[in-house]
Amino acid sequence: MSKIFAVANQKGGVGKTTTCVNLSASLAAGKYRVLLLDLDPQGNATMGSGVDKNTLQLSSYDVLALGLPAHKAIQSTVGGFDLMPANGDLSAAEVELLEMDGRESQLRKALRELRDNYDYILIDCPPSLNMLTVNALCAANGVLIPMQCEYYALEGLSALIDTIAQIQRAVNPELRIEGILRTMYDPRNSLTSDVSQQLTDHFGERLYRTCIPRNVRLAEAPSFGKPALEYDRHSKGAIAYLALAGEMTRRHGTNQSPGHAQAAAV
Repeated sequence: MSKIFAVANQKGGVGKTTTCVNLSASLAAGKYRVLLLDLDPQGNATMGSGVDKNTLQLSSYDVLALGLPAHKAIQSTVGGFDLMPANGDLSAAEVELLEMDGRESQLRKALRELRDNYDYILIDCPPSLNMLTVNALCAANGVLIPMQCEYYALEGLSALIDTIAQIQRAVNPELRIEGILRTMYDPRNSLTSDVSQQLTDHFGERLYRTCIPRNVRLAEAPSFGKPALEYDRHSKGAIAYLALAGEMTRRHGTNQSPGHAQAAAV
């Protein structure tokens, strides 16, 4: 059965979509079966995976709002993982979900048919704590929280943790924080070091040891519709996400054989 992780942070610009696309590609390079679910109406994960959001026939909107079987909206990508794409149509689902019975669990119901088909399902959440994000948190086993090491990021993290606790109590007792990921990391910055230490003190082992650095190639890759691993596999950004994938799979005891691991590193 797949592990489902919502990649969430209501603060924009912290690297959620970058993490979703590049972690999906890195897990796929390790021979894992991966589905990336774009749940952001901006459709950035869709475009960053090499799929044109403007020409979609079916999307996550059709699954959430119209009850389309989830497998019918899935596409393959250049990164080796599967994608359930999104575009601006998904904005309408936010309103339509509010009128449904069991509105917070529509995504969880939709994913039931897929849970045996994938090792990992990653959900790219919108940068707000809206009904789409609530659906992601209800469907997920864990929440992966990307964040920059800056003061305002800590304030936003507190609000997200409160929301996770509410969802856990109300509808998804299995939900937990999968990990905190430091993104756009610059160890030369004293504030970065201070915030990083606070995260270490508060979250302990839930803080990933892997840090994602500021990296030009990582920032360029989406404009080419490719994960960094396909765009420049030797870049620091691509290597960091491979390391994150390795750390994640070790946490869950899902490491592949040495041959698979070697293939992922080549």
